[in-house]
Amino acid sequence: MSTLKEQLRTDLTAAMKARDELVKATLRMTLTAIGVAEVAGTSARELDDAEVLKVITREAKKRAESAEAFAGAGRDELAAKERAEGEILARYLPKQLTDDELAAIAKAAVEETAAELGQQPGQRQMGQVMKRAGAVVAGRADGGRVAAAVKALLTP
Repeated sequence: MSTLKEQLRTDLTAAMKARDELVKATLRMTLTAIGVAEVAGTSARELDDAEVLKVITREAKKRAESAEAFAGAGRDELAAKERAEGEILARYLPKQLTDDELAAIAKAAVEETAAELGQQPGQRQMGQVMKRAGAVVAGRADGGRVAAAVKALLTP
């Protein structure tokens, strides 16, 4: 079974052969970010697929934020390039949850926390609820979306 990092390298080779500059540049940048993450800390180590996925998610988020900033500054050609890079990275990310799926996960997390506490959780217990919801979501939704779904269900 090939790892996600091996898949990125294989796809980079294919992009080089196809002379696809956008895919090549995006995958090189991502592999560099993975390499930086591997040597960060006290000792170098190989990242597992879950950690590689976090790096890819972080890179995709950077692309989305950059595209928004460029679009806001009237630099549409750069915004389009950032969006295209984000779409390339999205191929390696798990399918994102819909709003309805996310709301159901948040509701279940609130109910589990309520059962544990013996009362309806409020804003003070948001961390506990987020921990439960985050474990289920696991990279399939942005943390901001999860927090908004949970916050809407908590009592003030």
